[in-house]
Amino acid sequence: MTTDQARSTSIPQVPGILSASDVMATACSIAEVQLPNGMIPWFPGGHCDPWNHVEAAMALSVCGLHDEAERAYGWLAEHQMADGSWFNYYLAHGVKDPRLDTNVCAYVAAGLWHHHLVTGTDDLLRRMWPTMEQALDFVLRWQQPDGSIRWSLDGSGRPESYALLTGSSSIYHSLRCGVAAAERLGKDRPDWELAAGRLGHAVAHHPSAFAPKAEFAMDWYYPMLSGAVDGAAGRDRMARQWDTFVMGGHGVRCVATNDWVTAAETAECVMALDALGLDQTARELFAAAQELRLPDGSYWTGLVYPDTVSFPTGERTTYTAAAIVLAADALSSTSRAAGLFRGEGLWAGLDLAESHCSPAASDGCTAGRTARG
Repeated sequence: MTTDQARSTSIPQVPGILSASDVMATACSIAEVQLPNGMIPWFPGGHCDPWNHVEAAMALSVCGLHDEAERAYGWLAEHQMADGSWFNYYLAHGVKDPRLDTNVCAYVAAGLWHHHLVTGTDDLLRRMWPTMEQALDFVLRWQQPDGSIRWSLDGSGRPESYALLTGSSSIYHSLRCGVAAAERLGKDRPDWELAAGRLGHAVAHHPSAFAPKAEFAMDWYYPMLSGAVDGAAGRDRMARQWDTFVMGGHGVRCVATNDWVTAAETAECVMALDALGLDQTARELFAAAQELRLPDGSYWTGLVYPDTVSFPTGERTTYTAAAIVLAADALSSTSRAAGLFRGEGLWAGLDLAESHCSPAASDGCTAGRTARG
């Protein structure tokens, strides 16, 4: 099946860096880990979290492995709880972590819209609409007055008091995908548009709305990857912290304080650069990520320098492989979903300032209620 699907699909390739067969091998390294019930763990015998599960399904879709991708989404539908949520970590038989992470729950919207774009059909999108709708409605129950979204509920169901910038940025992108899906299916969810407008404003203009996690690379590039910060503002943010997070010739540090390069963060940063129109820099960073590639197409989760030892020791993850496939697709503009993180085909959004926003606000917010392009 894999061979037949590959023959009928244009597989991404990045000339001089990765061939189409290289990218297909990476997608197959994900499919080989998928369980018969559709669940995609991080690695054989490991746990699964719904966010990275969706990212892996997106990579399968890009490479024509549609049956495998649809089984992955089927697993999500089967395991969704009555309130629209999923647990944080699952094992093949049971739950590892009962926390409810809002970003983890929202990402199904991005995945389903991505699959629709790749395949050009509405079948899965229409079938999974109730799953998406319930998930996004669950997430938006936890939007705060400043527009940010609480990051999780603990195992006893108590909501955490704070929001995370990376998570809220990703939720913003998922909401935009949800709005696009609603419009495609003739549904009416203006509340999602308003919620996204408030959330996008908080991400772009109010860093104090989020718990301080500035040492993590994702807090650096995710506002641009999500589309909440774009254009000159995005390029300036990228440049200001480039030397903090990028190890020249190696990739992106997961944490600013350690010389630990992770392939997933590197690939996601590549997509953020692509979204900002920084094509040559994106290609150079993508080339650096290939230092983590193994002969079978899988990728080390991370390498520690200067000794170039894998960390966690010996770990190769499906979500890392997926990020590489999605970055290759973005750079090559191969699939019909290649521009998803450039915002192509997505609702442009609104920048909805809260009533307390003014030039004198603590974050220096000067934004008004203006449309975003």
